[in-house]
Amino acid sequence: MGGGNNKKRKHAQYAQDGHNGDSSIGIGATLAHIRGEPTPDQRPDDRKSDSEEWTTVGRGGKKQKKNNYPALGYSDLHKLHTSVNINHLQTLILYCLADATSPQFVSVRHHGMVRKAVVLLVPGLEKGMFDGSIQLDKPEGFPTKSPEAHNGTTGVLEGKKDYGESVVNELGSDAYNIKPPPKSPDDYLPTPLSPDKLPTPLKSLADIFSHLWPVQAPGDARYGKVHSPLHAMLKSAIPKTQEEKKEDKQIKGPKPAREGKSWENKRTPVTAFVSSAEELEENDYIIHPASFTTPLEKEIGFQRRTKDKQTADDGWLDTTVDKLEDGVAKDEDIEKGSVTDGRSILAMDCEMCRVEDGDMALTRISLVEWDGNVLLDELVKPDKPIVDYLTPYSGITPAKLENVTTKLKDIQDRLLKEITPKHILIGHSLNSDLMALKITHPFVIDTSILYPHPRGPPMKSSLKWLAQKYLGREIQKGHGTQGHDSVEDARACLDLVKMKCERGPQWGTSEATVESIFKRLKRTPRPGSSNGAGNEGKTGAIVDQGAPERNFGSMASYCIGCVDDAGVVAGVKRAVLGDEDGSYIPGGGVDFTWARFQELASFRGWWNDNRRPVPNHTPQDSISTSTHSASIALAEAVTKTVKNVRAVREGLPPCTLLVVYSGTGDPRELARLQEMQRTFKREYAVKKWDQLSVKWTDTEEQALKAACRKARESVGFVTIT
Repeated sequence: MGGGNNKKRKHAQYAQDGHNGDSSIGIGATLAHIRGEPTPDQRPDDRKSDSEEWTTVGRGGKKQKKNNYPALGYSDLHKLHTSVNINHLQTLILYCLADATSPQFVSVRHHGMVRKAVVLLVPGLEKGMFDGSIQLDKPEGFPTKSPEAHNGTTGVLEGKKDYGESVVNELGSDAYNIKPPPKSPDDYLPTPLSPDKLPTPLKSLADIFSHLWPVQAPGDARYGKVHSPLHAMLKSAIPKTQEEKKEDKQIKGPKPAREGKSWENKRTPVTAFVSSAEELEENDYIIHPASFTTPLEKEIGFQRRTKDKQTADDGWLDTTVDKLEDGVAKDEDIEKGSVTDGRSILAMDCEMCRVEDGDMALTRISLVEWDGNVLLDELVKPDKPIVDYLTPYSGITPAKLENVTTKLKDIQDRLLKEITPKHILIGHSLNSDLMALKITHPFVIDTSILYPHPRGPPMKSSLKWLAQKYLGREIQKGHGTQGHDSVEDARACLDLVKMKCERGPQWGTSEATVESIFKRLKRTPRPGSSNGAGNEGKTGAIVDQGAPERNFGSMASYCIGCVDDAGVVAGVKRAVLGDEDGSYIPGGGVDFTWARFQELASFRGWWNDNRRPVPNHTPQDSISTSTHSASIALAEAVTKTVKNVRAVREGLPPCTLLVVYSGTGDPRELARLQEMQRTFKREYAVKKWDQLSVKWTDTEEQALKAACRKARESVGFVTIT
């Protein structure tokens, strides 16, 4: 009982003060005292009046007076139930500078007093550098872990030196764990930074930050995907109004899609959404001969179809399209302002039943024109006996097919007459319908591709879910003998494509629900300013090598291009403090600055987007860091990068939130396996198994998952100056 009460009292004190004694992170006065710098009370530009101070009751009822200097706090009693990710770091920034809710992984005292925020992306830093898995040096008493302990995959990926050789060809699938070991809440907690336990190149980080946070990069290990750490930080979800939140709570199933505050419709012709041959191939379509650009490709494609029994001898037909250019409409045939671009549109949906040998056979086909008229809706009797009518889904019963005489060949003959090179076929997972029809066509718009699943491929959203979310329409409600209505489904596909044409390519993707963090900050008024016109809101800058005004920097108030990391340090200081003469950045600087150091990642052979190795570049840091020379070279590169981080910190004014994150872990093995998978898919589409230069099996699939988990392990640091 006594112990429990003590914990409750400590928890109450943590909730009141925002931190708990020695567990605090980045408390300005404490760090200033350690470094011998003036405390917030002593800084001339940060003196607080008595009215700005607050009191709290400490132990024994004694009142304590404190100033309102901002601080980050963390309690040892606090337990996290999930890992910290880049979005959590973004929430911390927007909580201090804009309108986000408070973060869950740290407490923020007086967040409104945070004047500026600086975010540094430092790819190349890894957790293994701090726990000894990646050797930088061997300080006395510092425990060096084996690579196996670091990568969590029995050391196979970390220990492999030759990237041109597949590790999975030498080792069995038991060397990889598909499911990572279960984590406890303690695995998500930060690690205290102690100078005497850190390698020499990292020691000075302990003077700036008190803890290292394990940060998980965005992605999905099941499919070997790691998403952009830039997007996760610089794009934020558009806040919902209270009315929208209340409405969403009352809705079961998918929430309706809404136009965000920054959304602008972009009318787009339907031809922009026609899938390429590569997209069709990736989604299991049988490729039409017109899609091949060379005679050799056509011959290889024909051989593959012959092998798979998908030629005319097997009942397959290709629509009469000789070349893709035949589908382009002449200018005089294009009506001004029309989104059809002079093309004819047919939305298609089919119903199937299972026949002998387990095949799916056509039992109903529906075609709907662009104006909504039904061109064709007919039942079809399969050539083989039906073993399962799939009535709950198809709606087909023995009674419905009893007097039907139409066969698949009849439907094929009619479709070949109806479908011309100018026609575009629309459907949802249309590859299944065309497979049942045994027909190929080069011009296809697939709504399962057009509206990607929120979690990315190979997952696909159902047509029912898309119709409810984007059309506000309930379809496929049939039960028992009713099943699906193919005309209803075809019209839903048609309306989804029309909506895409009116709203633009980004509609129905994550881009429709997110906005630039710079744009969100511009809506936030500066302290002491009015909300009227003329108030620009808070400003932001992006500092990076190359041309940062492109892509993510397009919405920033200011962009500073650099040629090296030293230039990035100078650029950050310039952005935060402003130009003395106000020539580009006004005096006082900007409120938010994002910058990136790239030299460490380049030294280690990482590509700038943290996914691909630099072409024609030999990594100075090999996978194995056991050699003495490699360790020294890596230590020098890390020392230089840490020195740049310190230089940025020393140039920041008081009350500035500093966030440093590495973005991802080592992505090189993941990039190698991804390229191996892409090569396999390209070859498998046109070659026989024994002719493949790369073979992809379950062993390689497991290795991809393991490499993805490793690549998602990144680190982060937070403090307030």
